[in-house]
Amino acid sequence: MSSTITVRVEEKVKKAANDVFKEVGMDMSTAINVYLKQVIRSNGIPFTVSADIPNEVTIKAIKAAEQGEMASFSSIDELMEDLND
Repeated sequence: MSSTITVRVEEKVKKAANDVFKEVGMDMSTAINVYLKQVIRSNGIPFTVSADIPNEVTIKAIKAAEQGEMASFSSIDELMEDLND
């Protein structure tokens, strides 16, 4: 037994996705079924979902790198010691 799902998407997104699906030999319905089965198998969304905005720690690291405030290490052991502190 199957059921119908109605979803609103931008026309450009739908066309671009359909083009990709055709390239791999499937239609939109098959692709959505594949996605939903992967959701079930992984018990969640089967890919990372995150904001494209760096978090506070990343912003701080970027600023430090831009200002030349990066730590330098002469060996892997020295780096690992710093990371473990």
